[in-house]
Amino acid sequence: MTTTAPLTIGLVAGEHSGDILGAGLIRALKQHYPNAKFVGIAGPKMQAEGCESLFDMEELAVMGLIEVLGRLPRLLKIRKQLVQYFIDHPPAVFIGIDAPDFNLRVEKPLKAAGIKTVQYVSPSVWAWREKRIFTIAEATNLVLSLLPFEKAFYDKHQVPCTFVGHTLADEIPLHNDTQAARDALGLKQEDTVLALLPGSRGSEVGLLSTPYLQTVKKLLIHLPNLKVVVPLVNAARREQFCQALAAELPSFKPLLLEGQSDLAMQAADAILLASGTATLEAMLYKKPMVVGYRFKPLSYWIFTTFFKFNIKYFSLPNLLADSALVAEFLQDDCNPDALADALLPLLRGDNAALKAKFLAIHDSIRCNASQQAALAVKELIDAN
Repeated sequence: MTTTAPLTIGLVAGEHSGDILGAGLIRALKQHYPNAKFVGIAGPKMQAEGCESLFDMEELAVMGLIEVLGRLPRLLKIRKQLVQYFIDHPPAVFIGIDAPDFNLRVEKPLKAAGIKTVQYVSPSVWAWREKRIFTIAEATNLVLSLLPFEKAFYDKHQVPCTFVGHTLADEIPLHNDTQAARDALGLKQEDTVLALLPGSRGSEVGLLSTPYLQTVKKLLIHLPNLKVVVPLVNAARREQFCQALAAELPSFKPLLLEGQSDLAMQAADAILLASGTATLEAMLYKKPMVVGYRFKPLSYWIFTTFFKFNIKYFSLPNLLADSALVAEFLQDDCNPDALADALLPLLRGDNAALKAKFLAIHDSIRCNASQQAALAVKELIDAN
């Protein structure tokens, strides 16, 4: 039996992918709590569902140790004010959506103050900084994991965790219409199409646009009629990309989109993209891909010098399959020669075997994630 009593639910999303998850969760929670108030830090999708945002989500979208240090005073101020707000106005539950370095430090004092806390999207504790599992246990009453191997890790450490699946796996059909996407973008059936996704953060677009465009330059030697579609999350990222485009390929005219990454992926024969949730989305669209990622040099040196990594792969398709389904290139290996060599056969082939593997993985994580997450949150709220 659901209740109609009004209550407050706190949520904090730190970037675009978290905003998508948060919007789906809010919609599902409204089915249980139609009069609930949602407040915290939200992107446009969550705000469209009625979530009040106390700060601009873009302020949290920082990647890399050095980049975070430059923004640390502001991030600390936001965190302090946010914690005080929720202590002064206690929600029935606080849900941190991804952004673990920020959210866990909000959740810990809130839990200590008697507020129930949820971390929606597990930090990559199974990959590095494994001892964070103890911090997570201190900070949260429940972790909602998107991927099945994550729950096994939490169960081993006896930390409450519910596997809910991934909302993208629910939203994206098992089979997609490439031609319909091409029609929507003015592309032809016979075109060879590369989707280029250099990330959603400013630091990612700044580091990846140049090597990605240099890769396109090499591909054009072999595929002179190649069509390139570039979805960018907002006007600021578009401006960044256009600066790199003017420097590297001033006469080339890719199709630039604001948002619409779903259409770009569906229309593509292959995708070159940054590591992150976008790799999962590309897999769900059954698209061959090459994953290239760079950190700022000092950040990369600190990561590799002081932290122990426990994984063979860093892209989600490979992690889910526990095998090298897609080519990954990190830091210096993320260079135009390597990227072009990996992409060329994907753009020329039908990739049927790879697509069949992607389909099987898609089916395994299609679990009505938003509804499962909302039900787990409701059970936590209702628990004594």
